[in-house]
Amino acid sequence: MRKGSIALNLFAFSLVWLVIALALTAFLLSNLYSRSLDDSLRETLEFHLETLVGATLVANGELIPSSSIADPRFSRPASGWYWEVSDENSKIIKFSPSLVGSVLPKLDIKFDAQNMRSQVIVDSFDTKVRVVERKISFNDFTFFVRVSGNLDEIEEQVKSFRGQALIVLGAVGVMLAIMSGFVGRFALRPIGRISAAIEAIREGEATKVEGSYPKEIAPLAEEVNELIHSNRQVVERARSQVGNLAHGLKTPLSVLRNETLNDKTNLGDIVRIETEKMNEQVATYLKRAQMSARSSVIGQKTDVKEVLERLVRVMKKLNPKIELEFIVQENVAIFFKGEKNDLEEMSGNLIDNACKWAKSKVEISLELDKSNDAVFERLKLTIEDDGTGLSPKEMKMVLRRGVRIDEKTPGSGLGLDIVKELVDIYGGSLNLLSSKMGGLKIELILPVVKIKTKIRN
Repeated sequence: MRKGSIALNLFAFSLVWLVIALALTAFLLSNLYSRSLDDSLRETLEFHLETLVGATLVANGELIPSSSIADPRFSRPASGWYWEVSDENSKIIKFSPSLVGSVLPKLDIKFDAQNMRSQVIVDSFDTKVRVVERKISFNDFTFFVRVSGNLDEIEEQVKSFRGQALIVLGAVGVMLAIMSGFVGRFALRPIGRISAAIEAIREGEATKVEGSYPKEIAPLAEEVNELIHSNRQVVERARSQVGNLAHGLKTPLSVLRNETLNDKTNLGDIVRIETEKMNEQVATYLKRAQMSARSSVIGQKTDVKEVLERLVRVMKKLNPKIELEFIVQENVAIFFKGEKNDLEEMSGNLIDNACKWAKSKVEISLELDKSNDAVFERLKLTIEDDGTGLSPKEMKMVLRRGVRIDEKTPGSGLGLDIVKELVDIYGGSLNLLSSKMGGLKIELILPVVKIKTKIRN
């Protein structure tokens, strides 16, 4: 079962992680930049505040601010940059030109140990400002100095910085994602190589997984080779045991049959008949075991066109009165995924059967079956004759073991049964239909090896 792609999953995971990480990075950088600007603003305001404190005199119980701040922003109305000096009764003694038409709200937090406090408020023009205020006590005289700076300007700078950071980090993210894709493909190349090696074994182009692999997947290659070796050993042992069984059973059966040849008694007849049945059953099941063992060997493949061409030549010699036409409908090499002997037995039985029933012509066609999907996975061998054909009921009966529709035609009736057994072993299908030529049409569908080479005309 195939599910997804490791490379695609790695790329998707990396992409999601990059998006999250870079978005968080942009947020953190913007936050740090905002704090830095706010700290810088506060230091600037404290500097202006100290300037005002140093320029304010107390004489005869009165506040006498002798100068103002030279920064032009304190001269522009509604700029958010304000300063004012007030006495302990909240009476404003002097203020900046920018504060004309506006009033700074009172701060609602307490002074710290240095008689300083700072708070973000909104002025009369809905501008967000940071206010720094200091309480000064001199000769039993107390006054307050407040300076504010525009925070909206800082937020605009932070917003602009965030946009630029997202663009830059987005470009970095794209480059990292591309690099991640290349790294993923490069890192997974050994898996692609081992997959191709296993495919080559399955198609019969190699006998084991060869090459060097990283230590993470090298055990997989070793296990595959060990599995293939073990499979071959099991098949060889099965063949050997089948041969030993055949030899061990045939000798006693032959002795029993020979001993009853001249025995005309009822017991002799029964023993002779049952011995023949046992011999037939042994031969049948030994042949099935041999066919199963051959079909289980990994890496077997057979050139179908070559086998069929040779069979057609043989059948033409055996049936000189029958016209045999062989048609290959695809200009590609078709390889049966199995033993050559099995393909010969299946196709040979079917062609021979068609020649026996045909009046004058048998048509054989070979093509790739594309009925399920676009990937070539099966071959379709079609054999048609111009004989009398079979009824639907006869088509079902003829596949039963030993069934013959016409006893006059030579044969044992086991041919189609053997073909059906082989077809089942290889996971194929055998279909009997009515032919447009008037006789029987047989479709044999079998697995194929992946197509790679073209046939040259």
